[in-house]
Amino acid sequence: MSVTDPISDMLARIRNAHHALHAELAIPASKLKASIAAILKDEGYIEDFAVNESTLSINLKYAGGKPLISGLKRVSKPGRRVYVGSGSIPKVQNGLGISILSTSRGILEGGKAQELHVGGELLCEIW
Repeated sequence: MSVTDPISDMLARIRNAHHALHAELAIPASKLKASIAAILKDEGYIEDFAVNESTLSINLKYAGGKPLISGLKRVSKPGRRVYVGSGSIPKVQNGLGISILSTSRGILEGGKAQELHVGGELLCEIW
């Protein structure tokens, strides 16, 4: 089955696995999804991830039985792309969350993109 928006599919699977309190989930792999998972690991939202031939395995992280990710939002969609400059990268939940951008320097977290003075497509927000 073909998926039109693989990033939305990934975020929905993470959200559903957290609601069901699963420890691990597996999704079809791609370089883009692996880059997003690497940012989630660096920011402490997931425990770990591994890329096999065609599968991306993500180990979810919980604190006191509650998921660390309380919300996921896909901002730029296939029908409506959202681009931001380096000076207008939004703060998610007043700095308590992160935004993930696709820039000319790769997939970056919003704060890192501001440091490098690059803008790009605002993929998603996580808090």
